[in-house]
Amino acid sequence: MKKILILFAHPALHKSRIHSRLARAAGEVEGVTFCNLYDRYPDFFIHVPYEQKQLRDHDVLIWQHPFYWYSCPALLKEWMDLVLEHNFAYGRKGTNLHGKKALSVISTGGSEAVYTRQGFSHYSVKQFLAPFHQTARLCGMEYLPPFVVHGSHLLREEEIDRYADWYARLLTALRDNTLPTVKWQDAESINSLIP
Repeated sequence: MKKILILFAHPALHKSRIHSRLARAAGEVEGVTFCNLYDRYPDFFIHVPYEQKQLRDHDVLIWQHPFYWYSCPALLKEWMDLVLEHNFAYGRKGTNLHGKKALSVISTGGSEAVYTRQGFSHYSVKQFLAPFHQTARLCGMEYLPPFVVHGSHLLREEEIDRYADWYARLLTALRDNTLPTVKWQDAESINSLIP
């Protein structure tokens, strides 16, 4: 059984219909450690040795957050800047994350059509997530296509519940190592590959 670490970053969770429901679904899956970074570090003072131990103790890393300005909320970026140190996460001695899996779980306000070359944003979600992909690669991790909830403002409750169920199935497949082999270049999102 693979151990999954979800690093969750949402500065206004009390306003989120999507991520509060996804977080609940994740909490119901055995083998998942759910870390709400804004609860743990409201002052942004990240305990680097503790976070690095968490990374060593888990097999799969998930960055879960709303897609803020085509990236992540500030605390998650701060976590990456401090925790993924040279000679821990990368560099000649930085092999602690080699062979682990990583992926992004995000929500967007825009529809899927917005995130195309012809759409309003001119780029796909995968293209916007290239820094996460490259970060994972630099750390010797396998970065999977993202799990994306598009059009979050327009979803009905039953649609949100469907995404939450989908997410729980993804986490279970990652935990049990039953997810079909998928590489970053194979799909725009991992959603359609979830058993």
